[in-house]
Amino acid sequence: MPHTVVTTTTTTTSNAGADGGFCNIAYARSFQGLLKIGQVVTLLIAFLCVHCEQWRYEQSAFRYFEVVTAWFLIVFFFFFLMYLFRLQRKITCINWTLTEFLHYAVGGILVFIASIVVAVKSYGISSFIAGSVFGFMATFLIAFSIWTSYKVTCGSQPTGAVV
Repeated sequence: MPHTVVTTTTTTTSNAGADGGFCNIAYARSFQGLLKIGQVVTLLIAFLCVHCEQWRYEQSAFRYFEVVTAWFLIVFFFFFLMYLFRLQRKITCINWTLTEFLHYAVGGILVFIASIVVAVKSYGISSFIAGSVFGFMATFLIAFSIWTSYKVTCGSQPTGAVV
């Protein structure tokens, strides 16, 4: 008497976390998401420290710091929202990885310069010193983000050649 064995395999896939849904909450909890949140928060604190004290001191150095921190605060918050709402998948005509890398490179340099200028012209005023310290912290976070972005984007590529 011949025996026949029938095996049935059922595979269930869920695209709700990968492609479906409106918001990618997992990105906000990821390392890159938390790094962007840290950058936005430190830039916001640096901006507020200098802006709230500046009414007594009308110098262009403090205005430069405000403009740089406010601009990159908005840009980094935009990148965070873009990844949170998966807009990079909908707008495919832009290389978002390269765009973000260039913004981080320019932002890191400009925030670093602005922080040095405010630190030099702080006149011992605690809010200016705090603003420059948070500016340096934001510079460190931006540099770390550049490093991780470069490592992911431009790191060593497997060639497939057998050595």
